[in-house]
Order: sequence, then C-alpha cells, then structure tokens
Amino acid sequence: MSKLAFKGIIISVQPRIRMIRSFDERSHNYLGYSLLIKGVIDNVEPEFSEEAEQDPSNRIFSVGIGKAAQQKHQFCVGNEVSGECAPVADERLEPVEFYKVSKLKKAGNNTTHRHAPPPWEEVTPELEEYRERGHRRLAARTYDSKCTTCLWGCRMPVEIIVDNWNPRKRKYRFETFCYGPLSCNLYKAGPIRKVEGRNGMVYEEEDWVDEESTGHRELDE
Repeated sequence: MSKLAFKGIIISVQPRIRMIRSFDERSHNYLGYSLLIKGVIDNVEPEFSEEAEQDPSNRIFSVGIGKAAQQKHQFCVGNEVSGECAPVADERLEPVEFYKVSKLKKAGNNTTHRHAPPPWEEVTPELEEYRERGHRRLAARTYDSKCTTCLWGCRMPVEIIVDNWNPRKRKYRFETFCYGPLSCNLYKAGPIRKVEGRNGMVYEEEDWVDEESTGHRELDE
C-alpha cells in the first residue's frame, strides 16, 4: 500500500491504548501515542472543522506513532510535524485514522497557544507512567469539549469478548478515560459503564473500580 504524506501543527498528543474487556475483567495494550494534527495529508478528502474552514488546505486528522518515536522527538502541542503514513487496517481497534508512520520529522514549534493547565499540553510521560497512574472513566461529552488536547486524556478502542466459550463473539466500542490529577476541575465521570456477557448477563463497572485504580495517588498527582 502506498503511503500518504502529511504535515501540520500538532494540536494534541495522547497515549494510544487499546482495552480488551471480558465481563468484569479488562486488560490494556500500550500501542504508543496519538497525534492530532491540523494540516494537510495527500489523497484524503478534507473533513473541515469550523476552525479550518477559513483555509481549505487544512483539516484535522489523527496519526498513531510508537513509543520510540515519541521518546526521540518529544512531541507536544504546537510542534510542526511531517511524515508519511497509511490508513489503519481496522478502525475498531485504533483510536487514530492513520499509522505505520515513516520519515517522521519535527520542523519547529508554535507557542502562541500556551496557557495554564488544565488541559495539560506539555510533553507526554512514558507509557509506563500511564500504566502506573491508572485511569478513571471520563464522560465522552467532557472529553470532546474539554480534554482532547490534554496529555492525560485518552480515547480507547475497546474490544469486548462477550462469551469466553465462543471468543469469536466480540463487540467493539470506544471509551474515554482520564489519567490526570484527581483534583482537575474539568473532570466529569459520566455514567457507569456496562459490559455485556454470555447469556444476556451485564456487568456494571462501579465507582470503586476507578477508586482502586487511582487510589495510590494524592489529590494533585
């Protein structure tokens, strides 16, 4: 498959993590990082945001990179980036539109947007730190309106194994999470999440799951 050239300004860097659910159990695959970019990408029909409508050469798109690439380039909001990428093979398993990035370059930095957090927009920590911190569920509406540029926000593709006796029976959806400080004034949990199981059973992920995941942190951590 031929790759697409892209370039633009980074408007978000977040962890790129996939979750697998099986009733009351869950596990994570730490894939790398997601770059949300305002710019241009070859041979892709533009999907303009209201902000980009003034410049028909710009669109908003997402690109997945690996852990090593982020360690090397230390991308954050405002960086100029370019490279080549390919469309993802299965949109149900990725939080980004494009991946398999090559020829990745950081050309410069635009700092005119800087402001005091939240949201936090500096260089992301290592993936191991996200694993150690743990996450809380985050209302999708809050994520979309407040947290898309925050390094502690995460939109995960979720693969649900409905029946362990028939692992081919799976469902897919997206869930949003927060790895950020427990004191963040933008945070809203949203409704309790439900996971379908075999024979019509449903597991409800109560608040204690989030409390257990993040209970080792102080309020401002």
